[in-house]
Amino acid sequence: MPQGKLHIVPLGGLGEFGMNCMAIRWNDDIVIIDAGMMFPEDDLLGVDVVVPAFTYLEENRDKVRGVLLTHGHEDHIGSVPYLIAEMNIPIYGTEFTLAFIEDKLDEHGLLDNAKLIEMVPGKRFHLGVFTINPIQVTHSIVDAVSLAIHTPLGVIIHTGDFKVDPTPPDNKLFDLHAFAEYGKEGVLALLQDSTNVERPGYTPSERAVRPRFEEIFLHTRRRLFISCFSSSIHRIQLATELAYQFNRKIALVGRSLTDATEIAQDLGYIDLPAAAFITPGQIRDYPPEQVLVLISGTQGEPMSALSRAAVDNHRHAKIESGDTVVLSSRVIPGNEKAIYRVIDHLARRNAEVIYSDGSNPPVHVSGHASQEELKLIINLVRPRYFIPVHGEYRQLKKHAQIAASMKSAVGQVIMIESGDILEFDELGARKAGQAPVGRVCIDSGSNADIVEDLIIKDRKHLSVDGFVMPVLALNKHTGTLESDPEIVMRGFAGATDDATFLEEARSTVRRTLQQSSLEEVSDAGVIKEKIRADLRRFINKNTQRRPLIIPVIVEV
Repeated sequence: MPQGKLHIVPLGGLGEFGMNCMAIRWNDDIVIIDAGMMFPEDDLLGVDVVVPAFTYLEENRDKVRGVLLTHGHEDHIGSVPYLIAEMNIPIYGTEFTLAFIEDKLDEHGLLDNAKLIEMVPGKRFHLGVFTINPIQVTHSIVDAVSLAIHTPLGVIIHTGDFKVDPTPPDNKLFDLHAFAEYGKEGVLALLQDSTNVERPGYTPSERAVRPRFEEIFLHTRRRLFISCFSSSIHRIQLATELAYQFNRKIALVGRSLTDATEIAQDLGYIDLPAAAFITPGQIRDYPPEQVLVLISGTQGEPMSALSRAAVDNHRHAKIESGDTVVLSSRVIPGNEKAIYRVIDHLARRNAEVIYSDGSNPPVHVSGHASQEELKLIINLVRPRYFIPVHGEYRQLKKHAQIAASMKSAVGQVIMIESGDILEFDELGARKAGQAPVGRVCIDSGSNADIVEDLIIKDRKHLSVDGFVMPVLALNKHTGTLESDPEIVMRGFAGATDDATFLEEARSTVRRTLQQSSLEEVSDAGVIKEKIRADLRRFINKNTQRRPLIIPVIVEV
């Protein structure tokens, strides 16, 4: 038997949506599978994106051989620039995935020194002690792969995100044969996507959307707006082809969607004459019945093109009475309020809004495998160990229960979460401690980029209780007040009688100064802290609130 231990270390994505990132280690060799991001929850005020903490990888940077990207969705590639900024390791991905990565790295000024290496399904390559075999799968984005990773202890198959689509629009079929062959040879561990594990049956083919789209194009009498994920190239391809068929000019509104469409054109997924497209500024030059607008903002992002158009605040995209707006995407958990708020605004403009409401034929289909497809892959692979990945805890648990019920196909089911170290050797598998994990909050509009926990804590504090700012003019020689303290309050509801409350607050500040020595008053740091403590006690006693207190001292 080979000497050493095999470790699987999820750094994100297990027990949460997004931030998918996993390290696989054998002795002094580490490969990373995906490096994703997640969008912030409501309590992360002012944060744009959240990425995994790469502490484990940074501590072992000399052992990291490269990052393997299964596909080009943000929850799998969104943190690549932040990873590469820390360690310039080779990036492996399929052609389309690397095209997305190039744009990201260029935006961060990292492209010139990046090492981008194309993976081709079925073509094996070596990374340290590992041999990697990309397996072609189908998903809601083109060029997705699963990864068969040959290790000294056996083969690990990581499915990435997938569904078993028997009729993909690009005719690149799911390679069931490769999974079956590995099942015959023997697989140490299967790591399988859990996103749709709560859905019974099969996920419909991407082609199932076409009949509904044709119906919409046939019956729409004015402008047609379609919003979908910018990475949904098959959906964009379908919309542009139908627009060409129905004699509509195509306008692209929104940066992410424009960039993705240009990449798809460069790689041959969209092959329409240049005359089929118009600029956003030309939308008004054509009769409404001759225009299709592909517009970004399907999740109701506040500054997205669709959100601004919905309140008539977009320079070019004007949505008017009788126009049709199609939201061809799923609702990402947590975005429900924002999306329905946009739909409400569109309804007020008397636009017809079509979104995924369970109707058949559908306007959107998922890119993730449902229960029967998950069972199919398990039956083909027949792993010694089964580990559910990608999903919140209830989904991982449900997936584990399904796999455990397939006793003839699965040896042992093991549940792990982000940070768990799963160790394999000749004696079996076990949890062997914890790796340092966490999240890093990014505010792309700031100079610092990374938002510290203390800043988020202060933002939450301000959002709940506001702030109180006592402003004092002190004589720098005598330490006495030159005038009455001013109390500035923002976002804070004080006592019922504001005048009385403010006067008592001023008295508290005056009393603090009177009870302090000249030495204390002359030390700005000390006296500010004393004022903050006394004022905090007074406010909390009278209002049961805890605003942020920021004393300001002006020496005169």
